[in-house]
Amino acid sequence: MLREPIAQSWRRASLAGVRPETALLGMRFEEVDPASKLLAAAAPVLADLDERLAGTAMSTVLVDHDGKLVHRWSADRAAENCFEQLGIGVGACLLEDEVGTTGPGTALETRSSIVVHGEEHYAEALRGFSCYGHPIFHPVTRRLEGALDITLLAAEANPLLAPLVAKAVEEIERQLLEGSRVSERSLLAAFQSTSRPTRPVVAIGPDLLLCNQAAADLLEGADVALLWNLAGEAVGPSEMETELRSGQRARVRAEPVPGARGGVLVEIRPLAATEVRRTRRLVPAAPGPVAGHVHISGPPGTGRTTEARLRVPEEPCTTLTGSEAVLGGSAAWAARFTAAVETASGSICVDGADLLPAELVDLVATHAARGVRPHLVLTTGPREGLTGPERALIASCGENAELLPLAHRPDFPEVAARMLAELGAARTHNITPGALRILGSYDWPGNLPELRGVLSQAIRKRSAGAIGPGDLPPALVADASGHELAPIERAERNAIVAALRSAGGNKVRAASTLGISRTTLYARMRALKVLG
Repeated sequence: MLREPIAQSWRRASLAGVRPETALLGMRFEEVDPASKLLAAAAPVLADLDERLAGTAMSTVLVDHDGKLVHRWSADRAAENCFEQLGIGVGACLLEDEVGTTGPGTALETRSSIVVHGEEHYAEALRGFSCYGHPIFHPVTRRLEGALDITLLAAEANPLLAPLVAKAVEEIERQLLEGSRVSERSLLAAFQSTSRPTRPVVAIGPDLLLCNQAAADLLEGADVALLWNLAGEAVGPSEMETELRSGQRARVRAEPVPGARGGVLVEIRPLAATEVRRTRRLVPAAPGPVAGHVHISGPPGTGRTTEARLRVPEEPCTTLTGSEAVLGGSAAWAARFTAAVETASGSICVDGADLLPAELVDLVATHAARGVRPHLVLTTGPREGLTGPERALIASCGENAELLPLAHRPDFPEVAARMLAELGAARTHNITPGALRILGSYDWPGNLPELRGVLSQAIRKRSAGAIGPGDLPPALVADASGHELAPIERAERNAIVAALRSAGGNKVRAASTLGISRTTLYARMRALKVLG
């Protein structure tokens, strides 16, 4: 009878579709980064360990947090040949849902040390061996960095190997800490050389945030989250202008710090009123535009209607919508528009001008081209979706503003703070930097209405105080974790998430929809960090 930790591991492997007799066939391989921080920290420890094991039949195996084999060493040629015959080489994925129960894979899955003796291996090909696996955690962040394993013939299993592996892992974790300290020292040196009493400066590292008093007096939680996002995207010096939570506009410059892995130095310069420049992304207007007419474009849910209200140049304002023309007929809509034009005062807002029938587009364009009052404020979908007559209409506008999708807004923390205020919770709630980082990493297919729904739910969940990651929908947190993926990986991840949602979480149906095996689905879910 199997021990309980081993029995649970076997159940997980079975649910993943792994078969004992074929578990090592078609093993997935990925490229290994020889300069990874795990390998850098482990190299001296592994060299010492391998030297101590010389002359035995033992082997050392190191896997990263994704279960990828990044180091393999054997004390004798026979053991080396065994790995070669089994096809277990550098780059191989040793996760449970790929090869079943093993020392390194199960240590990663359970986040605890594990000994797997002979017949306890799920894969039949591995049942002649014993494995001693131990997880590796970063001492500061407690992130799971990988696992170390010693493997030998099952007949030669030795209980003293477990503490030996644990001791080696302890030394690797110490090296990880030392590496972090070196990186942090570089970041601290850059911060100290730049910081001045009157100049707001922030230093941001993967696990570190430093700010001087000038920055502390200037920034709030939402501002810090904006800086985290900016730092995460900085591959070289970059600069942007933004509005802080206090209403103060500032110019923010971020620059990576040499020698500080992932470290970025951020300088903030508050702007005087005379220095503030328009930060909206403007679309060049056509020749001869009429002053006062305004066009606002953007995908649904980006706040076109709200922006239109803010851009109305003169009151009173008559508001007409494109949907009213579709539902109530062109004649009634034309009569209301003509009556508003004949007053020759105030403004006319046409919300959804791209929904108007062709004859009404011509009617609005005729007035726009005359260059007389009332002023027009038009909203449409993205410019690339407009027809020729619609493009001719918006060319008559003196100002053309394009609203970005929420996921592409550089001022996302400000948008979230304003939404909180609109929900009447600005005085009772705030959003923690951690929650803002998650919200800022999400794709927001529903744009502002989706953000409103998420924050409304969080407010109901927490009557007052700080809204943290635990107050956000789990599905949103899972989706947001794909932010750091490459574009092609992110597209693959989105497809998997959509298939799982469509299948109600049923992985068999989701795999069928995607045209892949359940084993492949589990593997890709793990690699792309899809929870479920």
